[in-house]
Amino acid sequence: MPTYRRRPALISAVALSVLVLGLSGVPASAEDTSTVRINEVESNGGSPGDWVEVVNTGTATIDISGWIVRDDNDSHTYTVPTGTTLAPGAFRALDVETSYGLGSSDKARLYRADGTTLVDSYTWTGHATTTYGRCTDGTGTFTTTTASTKGTANACPGGTSGGGGQTGPTWPGSASVTVADGTNVFGTNLSGLSFESATVLWAVDNGPGRIYRLVPSGTTWTPDTSSGWSSGKALHYANGSGDPDAEGVVVTPDGTFVSTERDNGNSGTSMPKILRFDTSSSASSLNATAEWNLTSDLPSVAANSGLEGISWIPDSFLTAHGFRDEHTGAAYAPASYASHGSGLFFTGLEANGTVYAYALNLSTGGYTRVATITSGFPGVMDLEFEAATGHLWAVCDDTCNGRTSTLDINAQGQFAVTHTYDRPTGMPDYNNEGFAVAPQSACTAGQKPVVWSDDSNDGGHALRAGTLNCT
Repeated sequence: MPTYRRRPALISAVALSVLVLGLSGVPASAEDTSTVRINEVESNGGSPGDWVEVVNTGTATIDISGWIVRDDNDSHTYTVPTGTTLAPGAFRALDVETSYGLGSSDKARLYRADGTTLVDSYTWTGHATTTYGRCTDGTGTFTTTTASTKGTANACPGGTSGGGGQTGPTWPGSASVTVADGTNVFGTNLSGLSFESATVLWAVDNGPGRIYRLVPSGTTWTPDTSSGWSSGKALHYANGSGDPDAEGVVVTPDGTFVSTERDNGNSGTSMPKILRFDTSSSASSLNATAEWNLTSDLPSVAANSGLEGISWIPDSFLTAHGFRDEHTGAAYAPASYASHGSGLFFTGLEANGTVYAYALNLSTGGYTRVATITSGFPGVMDLEFEAATGHLWAVCDDTCNGRTSTLDINAQGQFAVTHTYDRPTGMPDYNNEGFAVAPQSACTAGQKPVVWSDDSNDGGHALRAGTLNCT
């Protein structure tokens, strides 16, 4: 992916002295014009351990490959992995615990790859009860947060949240959430969701791999009893074998597509694939009509940390909003990708919270990556494109306290985080792996339905419903 860096601007002596001091009050190199800042620090009891979060406050993507994080000991060094970039407004949690632990009286120091150019620093004298974070994100002073928000906007005292275009963490819809299925209808492992229409909702189960066609029944969603869908249908690979770990689903004009992490019959081996299914088939189980194995294009990940969410965005929207093609380095041109259908597929990797956009060749099974997008979360559980607003929703589960972000195409033609929201106050911190927004035609009194799926089936229920503002 091309790297963009801000060129140094001419500044006054007064402005230079402010820059040299740095946002955290520590000396910084006069040559340091980076927009990357330390944003949050977890020094005690984090998951999986201590971490230092950084944020990009600028308007261009920054490559932080090889950058270094040290504590108060120069021999303690954590090096940022190769290929790590920060989109504008994006957050990235760096798990320094893999190299050293942070103490109760310690500091976090961020250096460029040369190991001598100090970018930012923060010092503390005792563990925070939660974390230390900037309020507002990226530019404010450090304070004790109200909750740990690894890889996303800070939870600040008084209900405020970070910068980067955010208006606050409150869910933009009703605070109320209701149960949306019968007791123990689905059990555990229900994952991705996708609306086909206001009255048809598709859901996939990741173990064993299964797809459901759901229809409304009063205030709940229930398996369609027509055409053999009463118990859902088992999924298989194209050759009729295997048990795909179905994590995400999206209904498109080009068919129904499912993102998978592995074959449950060989659960120790990662096999990130996108599969297409013909849901109009009357067969009792469905074999994939096409497959795209993305293993060679994605980072090596654990078998249970692969492709989670999947969404689809039409070419017409992408071209109208100046979407930039990472592969060509120019504006996205649909004609460059033969037989790719009428849009691009966006899929989220659980292991690193990155969203990857692909042009899938629907005839040959080939593919081309056209964008690599930072979601702002340590892991992506689902993705949902909301056509009415142009938002690409990225969903995190209880790892991020149920937070959700919107990403929009910025002036550089890249998807970047614009808002990060708390879950509705009426919903406990469930293990929600699926999220779907009803079509705009379902709007009533300025709000439309949304549905979450809980992989853990908490309280005997896997589906919960709420609302989202229509505009």
